[in-house]
Order: sequence, then C-alpha cells, then structure tokens
Amino acid sequence: MRAAPTILHLDMDAFYASVEQASKPSLRGKAVIVGGLGPRGVVATASYEARRFGVHSAMPTAQARRLCPNGAYLIPRFSLYRQVSDVVMALLRELSPLVEPLSLDEAFVDLEAGGVAFDSRTARSTGERLRADIRAATGLSGSVGLAGSKMLAKVASEEAKPAGLLLIEPGTERELLAPMSVRTLPGVGPATGEHLRRAGITTVGDLAEAGEDELVRMLGRAHGVGLYRMALGLDDRPVVAERDAKSVSVEDTFDVDLHDRVRIRTEVQRLADRCVQRLRGSGHSGRTIVLKVRRYDFSTLTRSETLRGPTDDPAVVREAAARLLEGVDTTGGVRLLGVGVTGLADYTQEDLFAQSLATEPDGADGAGGAGGTDEEAGTAVSDGTGAAAAPVGASEASGAPAAAEPPGEPKPAPERRWPAGSDVRHTVYGPGWVQGSGVGRVTVRFEQPGSAPGRVRTFRVEDPELEPSDPLPLVGDGEPGPAGPA
Repeated sequence: MRAAPTILHLDMDAFYASVEQASKPSLRGKAVIVGGLGPRGVVATASYEARRFGVHSAMPTAQARRLCPNGAYLIPRFSLYRQVSDVVMALLRELSPLVEPLSLDEAFVDLEAGGVAFDSRTARSTGERLRADIRAATGLSGSVGLAGSKMLAKVASEEAKPAGLLLIEPGTERELLAPMSVRTLPGVGPATGEHLRRAGITTVGDLAEAGEDELVRMLGRAHGVGLYRMALGLDDRPVVAERDAKSVSVEDTFDVDLHDRVRIRTEVQRLADRCVQRLRGSGHSGRTIVLKVRRYDFSTLTRSETLRGPTDDPAVVREAAARLLEGVDTTGGVRLLGVGVTGLADYTQEDLFAQSLATEPDGADGAGGAGGTDEEAGTAVSDGTGAAAAPVGASEASGAPAAAEPPGEPKPAPERRWPAGSDVRHTVYGPGWVQGSGVGRVTVRFEQPGSAPGRVRTFRVEDPELEPSDPLPLVGDGEPGPAGPA
C-alpha cells in the first residue's frame, strides 16, 4: 500500500455507446444499445439513457427491446472503438511508462513511476488534466479513480461515474469501504455474494468484522484470506506494463441453428481466417488450434490440435480447424462456432508437417498420408470422445478455387445486407449511417461527427450509389456534405 494516491484507474463511460453517440449527432441524449441485433443477440454496452430503463450489458437484446422499445439498437464497430482506444492509451502512456490496459476502455496507470504525481494534490491535478485531454482528443468522457492501490483506484472510478473523479486519501479506505456491498470487491460474483448473504454478510464492513478465520472456513483459504485483505483495503499488486496474451480467438453465434454441414464447414474456414488476422495483428504466432462448437442443446464441445511449431499461416489454421470439425457431430444443429489459437509465441517456426496436409490429394488416407496417429498430431480432446479424423481435401480446406460451373443462366447476386449502425456513403448525399433495413429498402441518416442531426432518406438495398464505408474520426476536419437539420 502506498502512502500517496498515485495509482490511477481510468474507465471510459459507456464506451461503445458513447462512441456511437459522438459519431451520430442525432443519437446524443438518446437511449443507445450496442450489441448483437439478432434473436440471440446480447447487449455489449448501453448508454446511460438506456440504463434508466433497466438495460445493462450481457442482457439478451430481446429483453432489452422489451424494456426500451424506442432505443437505437446498433451493431458494434470495433475498428472505430480500437482507433479511439489507441488515442486514449497514448495519452495514458504520456503520463507514465507503467500503463496496464484491462480492455479497450479501461487501464491502470502508475503516476509515481512517470514522475507526474507524488501526493494527493499532484495526483488530483494529473487526473483532471487527463480527463480534459481525453475530452479534447476524442470528445468522450472518462471517470478517474485515484488511490494507493489498484483495487481502491478501481472502486473510486466506479463511484465517480459518470464523468467524474474520486480520490481516496490513504488512511480513509476502511471508512469508505465499510458501507459498500460485498459485490463491490473484485472476485465477489453472484454465487459468492449469495453465499455471504445467507451468512448475514452483505457489506464490506461485515466482511472485516467476520474476521479472516471465519471467511477461510466459509470460502477456503485462498479466497477467504484474499477477501479479508481487500475488506481492510489492503492490496499490494503492482501496475504491470505488459500483459502477455495467452490466446487469440473469434466466435460467432448464429440467429438460426446451422444444420447444413457444408455451411458449417464454410463458417469454420471463415472464422479461421479472421482468427489469423487477429493473431497477426497482435504480432504473434501460435502452436495449438482450438475449435469450439456449441450445439442446439447448449452443450459445448472443444477440440484442440497442437502443431509441431508455432504458425500464423491461414492455410495451416484452416486445415487444422477443418480436421477438428470432422470429429464433431453436428446433426442436431449448431448455434455457435469459434476458432482460437493458444500457445502463443512472438516468432513463427513453420509447421512443415501441417503445411504438407494442404497439398494432400482428395481421398488421402487419414492414418498414413495425413501423419498417422493422434499422438503424432498432438490432438487433445476436452470431453474424451476423440477428435481425430481424415484430412479434408485441398480444394475444400485450403481455399483453393472449385471447378468452374458449366455455363448457363447467371445466378442472381445476393441481396446486400445493411445492419443498423453501419457506415455508408452515397455518391450524392455523402457519409451517413444505416438506421434500418427491410423489405428491399434501407433507411440512412446522413450526418457525421460534429455536424447537426442529419436528414433521413430511403433507398433500394441494391442502389448502386450507396456503398459501405469506413467510420469517420470522432474529432477532426470531417467532410463537407449536404446533411442538414432533420
């Protein structure tokens, strides 16, 4: 524990929703819900206006629509969120070399290590300046907590929300924590909170009064000792600048269960490519390929295969994922698929054994031509049912083009999809965003960050003058356009 509140915790306010409100002037002050829009979608973030209706993150979108039927429901735009996050994290690194990001919108900063704060006065001044710099650079607000430990700094930023700053003076920790709910402390989830409630422990003060021995008896030594120390405000964890990634993965939940095996295989290939993009973007390679399948009955199967060396080759990852899929029964339907890579390294030692599978002819023998037994391939199965199978042919798994179809009537182009919240550009009206689409029409509001609320226009979904677009920066020169008052 430090004698001065020089550990800062920044938490951006309703980050995804705030970015959407900043980039879409007509949504400022309105209820905005960001997340999956399908029948199985889940809320990622809700604006403070939406939270007044009871909407919160991790809630099913269908339930959120019942609570807040007039809210704006938008898909996430992670590329924009990452851009804004990079700006915020750069401002934090100007304060100190010790910055510990927890997510796109949250981080700890050791102000003492950066030489910018040594006592309460300088810490508060630094926190206020940071909030002003973030507002100027992004147009968004963040909440700041300052304390002598990471735990207390995080508690302080939560208490400061929204758009506030709270400094906890050393020596006042127990007085501040005592009336708070036990759920305030890290590691106390719903199950632990209910267990403590049944024992008559509902506040942090109750935890401190219960004593270490009683908490160890109730929760076990590791959890009991740790919880007792936190109840006393004790936390000596340092701010760690680099947090090594342990895995990279992507997954999709489908609105309707997938039954077609060809479609399932195609989705796995697509997820493998996305996973490799993310893997390369983080500057890593990986040795173990993981396939996740959640079936119609919510049972979740995980298959993994360890290669002979780390790779970031999309063909290798696609091949491995396809082999793993062959060992999974999907006849009842699939609601979620995921592909991940673990055993990360910051170099690539190409797996020649795995790469050779990409050139194996169709119908190759699974035991001999594909590399032999499960032990050789390094296959691990989470549920004990076995996951080895013969390899998929090259044209199917490695992305090679299929044989050309005989000439005939041209197939109609698939209808273009315009998800709500996505960025578009019209050759006449300029940049805008999709408010909604259906029955062959798409409705677009033409506005941009910093403009007045824009006009709404409706087009045919196949209108050649309307195209998807990249997001515009929240703060910048913007683009002149005809968008005017609604």
